[in-house]
Amino acid sequence: MNEEMRQWTTTTSGAPVSSDEFSLTVGPDGPVLLHDYYLLEKLASFNREMIPDRQPHAKGSGAFGYFLVTQDVRAYTKAAVFQPGARTEVLARFSTVAGESGSPDTWRDVRGFALKFYTPEGNYDMVGNNTPVFFIRDPMKFPDFIHSQKRRVDNGLRDNDMQWDFWTLSPETAHQVTILFSDRGIPKSYRHMNGYSSHTYMWVNAQGERFWVKYHFKTDQGIANLTQDEADRIAGEDPDYHRRDLFEAIARKQYPSWTLFVQIMPFDDAAAYRFNPFDLTKVWPHADYPLHEVGKLVLDRNPEDFHSQIEQAAFDPANLVPGIGPSPDKMLLARLFAYADAHRARLGVNYQQIPVNRPKCPVFSYGRGGAMRVVNAADPAYAPNSKGGPVADAVRYPEEAVWSASGEFVRAAYSKHPQDDDFVQPRALIRHVMDDAQRERLVANVVRSLKGGVSAPVLQRALEYWRSIDAEVGARIASSMQQRT
Repeated sequence: MNEEMRQWTTTTSGAPVSSDEFSLTVGPDGPVLLHDYYLLEKLASFNREMIPDRQPHAKGSGAFGYFLVTQDVRAYTKAAVFQPGARTEVLARFSTVAGESGSPDTWRDVRGFALKFYTPEGNYDMVGNNTPVFFIRDPMKFPDFIHSQKRRVDNGLRDNDMQWDFWTLSPETAHQVTILFSDRGIPKSYRHMNGYSSHTYMWVNAQGERFWVKYHFKTDQGIANLTQDEADRIAGEDPDYHRRDLFEAIARKQYPSWTLFVQIMPFDDAAAYRFNPFDLTKVWPHADYPLHEVGKLVLDRNPEDFHSQIEQAAFDPANLVPGIGPSPDKMLLARLFAYADAHRARLGVNYQQIPVNRPKCPVFSYGRGGAMRVVNAADPAYAPNSKGGPVADAVRYPEEAVWSASGEFVRAAYSKHPQDDDFVQPRALIRHVMDDAQRERLVANVVRSLKGGVSAPVLQRALEYWRSIDAEVGARIASSMQQRT
């Protein structure tokens, strides 16, 4: 190599070092010297390489790409990212939920589907999953749900008994559990699964009209799943199977893509709808609110540094932009706090200044100080001021994504709508969406899990749980359990 082209090893401050192999010692057999700064820097840096895992969604992968608007939805939102022809840079991260960072990709689990849109009006983050619903509807249960899916305190092992204990004591989990034990519980790859906002959001158009929306990213590669036996085999052969598949597909220029559709509900429909439209355990039937195409998501660039670009990526549903707002979904409202707080704990208070999280548009904030802050606000660093600092503009950016609420302070579930029921939608999924072969695999997957150390009292509740979802499937599960006993 040409000497002028060679890259010389340096310390992190850029000073050249004399050896990549040997510590500085007193003679070849003597003690290591404390003033060997490069050695101390390497050891100290090595000790601090790992950052805390995410609590849920620890194991994952990601890539960069773009979102291109192909249809006109200006009648529903003024958000710049969804204006006709707009092309926006995007970061996507896919993940499992319960497993640790070293866990196999092919465990039966929900998959995260998180997107960061670098819009000209600030970052817009969508934190979704590959399922349109979730296990719970109230954030009070979220830490408990995650604990039930993680490892026991006493022996550090995952435990089917505590999973089914939580599920059977929380009937609202029935819809998500049915999906989890269906074929879609183990996607073939991140490329072969859909992504959903799951939550309901608000869109606001240029005239100030408000709409409720749900996002559906439909995979253009087609839905494909693994059987339990295939997943178990791959877990032993290649635990990073999904991460490898995504990276290698993009490297081959087989860029995965998804078509975004939204369901749109007129604002006033929500109050009188037959079930609560903000309940995260429910879907909106397409017959009531059909899909409207919006655009195309394409992933065409792999990360160059997995740690800095994927592990340190921070997706926050509170990152909203003009034309998009939250809804009365209790889980979403709690996540507006919880995600940012998790990032501050894991990455530091200035995590939004990490390059992968930094907006592509100008930032005019009065935030200052804190660990790892690299871009400080210029003086004046306070508001209001008469020194020419940035000012808020309530005329240009009014609080439009709002709704009214009233009532006593209560701790209760959502108010009941005429057809609110925890078992109606999973029963419809089993009876009207699944075919005979899919129902057979559902039964086999559930039985396999229940045979994995579930205690007698929990087992009895689990059998009743499935009878409540669907009498025939519940009877088949009970029969299979008796045959295997």
